Formats: sequence, structure tokens, C-alpha cells
Amino acid sequence: MSTETPASADTGENEYVAVARTPEFDALRRTLRRFVFPVSAAFLLWYALYVLLSAYARDFMSTKVVGHVNVALIFGLLQFVSTFLIAWLYARYAERRVDPLADDLRAKIEGVTSSRSTVAPDPEGDADA
Repeated sequence: MSTETPASADTGENEYVAVARTPEFDALRRTLRRFVFPVSAAFLLWYALYVLLSAYARDFMSTKVVGHVNVALIFGLLQFVSTFLIAWLYARYAERRVDPLADDLRAKIEGVTSSRSTVAPDPEGDADA
């Protein structure tokens, strides 16, 4: 059994390292982190508040709001709502800020123009159909 790495694997790794060192990749990472870190911290704090209130403020969490619905149930359901809200906000953020940078970086690496700025031609050449 050989422990040598093929030459092609080494070349591919060097290409990835070279891309990771470009200013465009740094901008992409900064843009992604600008959303991910604050939102993750906010969600973790929100979740910790829910857990701590459930553990130490039982009287407050058991307060009835409407019928048999109490504060704990509302907070629990709001955890789901906030998760879907974060997913929706991230999708919008990625589409507007992250994806264009990633497309430009990929186009630079592949040596082609960005696919976001052009319309793909009709493969059959019939624009009226």
C-alpha cells in the first residue's frame, strides 16, 4: 500500500489554498460572517432565555394567556417562528450579498463571465416557443 499522494491532488489543493488567499475570498467570508455571527449569537441568547425562564421562572412561564395557552407554550412556538424567520432572512441576504460575490469569484477562477449578469441562450435557438 502506497502512502504517496498523486500529483494531481497536490495541484488541486494548491489551487484551493491560492483561492482562499485572494481578497475576493476574504470579502466573501467577511460578508457571510457579517450575517452569521450576530444572528447566531442573538438566536442562542433567545434560546438560552427560553431555557432559563423555563427552569427558574416557572410561575411566569405557567401564566395563562388565553384559555389553556400559557407563556411557555407561546415562547416555545416562537422558537420555531424565529428559526424560520432566520432561514428566510439568510436566504434573502445570501441572494443579495453572498451569491453575487461567490459567482464573481467562481467566474474569476473558471475564467468565464459571471452567470448572474447574462441570460443563458436558448439551447434550441427558438426564442418564440
